[in-house]
Amino acid sequence: MYQATVYVAATIVAYLFIVLGVGFFYAKRNESSSDFYLGGRTLGPLVAAMSAEASDMSGWLLMGLPGVAYLAGTAEAGWTVIGLAVGTYLNWLFTARRLRRYTAETGSFTIPQFFSRRYKDDKCVLTLIAALVIIIFFIPYTASGFAACGKLFSSLFGFDYTVAMMISAVVIISYTTAGGFLAASMTDFIQSIVMTIAIVSVCAFAVHVAGGVQVVAENAKSMAGYLAMTSTVGEKGVEPYGFLTILATLSWGFGYFGMPHILLRFMAIDDEKHIKLSRRVASIWVVIAMAIAIGIGIVGRVLANKGIITLAGDSETVIVSIAHYMSGFGVLAAIAGGIVLAGILASTMSTADSQLLAAASGVSENLVRETFKINISERNTLLIARLTVIVIAILGMVIARDPNSSVFRIISFAWAGFGAAFGPVMLCSLFWRRANLPGAVAGMVCGGAMVFIWKFLLKPMGGIWGIYELLPAFIVGLLAIFIVSLCTKEPDPEITEVFDKVAKG
Repeated sequence: MYQATVYVAATIVAYLFIVLGVGFFYAKRNESSSDFYLGGRTLGPLVAAMSAEASDMSGWLLMGLPGVAYLAGTAEAGWTVIGLAVGTYLNWLFTARRLRRYTAETGSFTIPQFFSRRYKDDKCVLTLIAALVIIIFFIPYTASGFAACGKLFSSLFGFDYTVAMMISAVVIISYTTAGGFLAASMTDFIQSIVMTIAIVSVCAFAVHVAGGVQVVAENAKSMAGYLAMTSTVGEKGVEPYGFLTILATLSWGFGYFGMPHILLRFMAIDDEKHIKLSRRVASIWVVIAMAIAIGIGIVGRVLANKGIITLAGDSETVIVSIAHYMSGFGVLAAIAGGIVLAGILASTMSTADSQLLAAASGVSENLVRETFKINISERNTLLIARLTVIVIAILGMVIARDPNSSVFRIISFAWAGFGAAFGPVMLCSLFWRRANLPGAVAGMVCGGAMVFIWKFLLKPMGGIWGIYELLPAFIVGLLAIFIVSLCTKEPDPEITEVFDKVAKG
């Protein structure tokens, strides 16, 4: 078993050196802040599609989602996946082309910058709020990635959780600060391939060990409520999963319209004609990947019930336990197990790097240069961006220091924050001609605030208030934009002229 562990460790180390090499290779191409944040709008269709989805899925795909399916059955995981699959497709269908066109027309290379230029916000009020939203919600989002890495190495090699988490963070910081957006996108593309190999390999192996698909299905059916879509397995046994809860879970799909690290890929694609291909690739991959992830959770539960595997930690380490068991079947199996574990690492790194870049742009470009009007050189802008990456990462490590923190729960809160604060504003900015600056400000503030209000004040009351906070917060944000925009002055003609130009293509 010691030899297998060596092969697994060697595979993971080799992978880490590859991503670091990519980061330092692309470091030479960053001549301006635009290059660092958006890569000069040079992403090809496959890289754009797969890097977007890799940065989207994160440790949630390989640890959070299988963990939920393992613990509670298919209801919460299944409805979440349906919402995300539909959201992915609609985001590529409606948002991608127009956002690419609009940001090119206005010369925007960050999301706050786009909002500001869309509404001619000379005082940068919207820029300031948007930058603060990015910083506030990306810190816990980044923390979830670090937590996943810590759980991986801690459960696999017996490392101290905090040490393992910090080492992973240092690697991510290194190639992100060096290579910027292109490095993050190319490593995300590589990571999406590794993630695909990982989930397919571990699922196929687990099904084989369990005795085949039929045996897995029979064992899963024997657990009351486990495979039902209208009930879930909770602490009190089988609990109903009602219509309102299902609707709120489906609302995960709304989050896509406000995710900066995904929207940036739309802005960076080299030609809007390639978006159709990117949409197809992204949508198909997401559906298959998430379905397999749920399958891993179900098969893992069957293997655990049979005593074949023992979870090294909480339910989110189920894929780690299966990969560790796989590595004991010879050299090739150990290498395969190492690739699977590298895939878990890849899934967390691919999101953390993109989040750190978006947060860095929020500080150096949107706060320092635009909001506070501090005139600094491109070189100093890049320096501030890189320092911001380090600071945000440190704060993320502080949040992730608890080994019992749930990757799924941390991500769900950050996802709701971006979805409610940015989603309604993004959709209205792209598709509603009458939307104005006061409406956008109101929508962003009300949507973001409602996430906190619902999560920490209303949700603990239970009952109808216990639903996922994204749905009510998204609705509040959308209503705020409509009401305030209609009650205030119409947009200036120069704003609507640009809107019409972009709408007509």
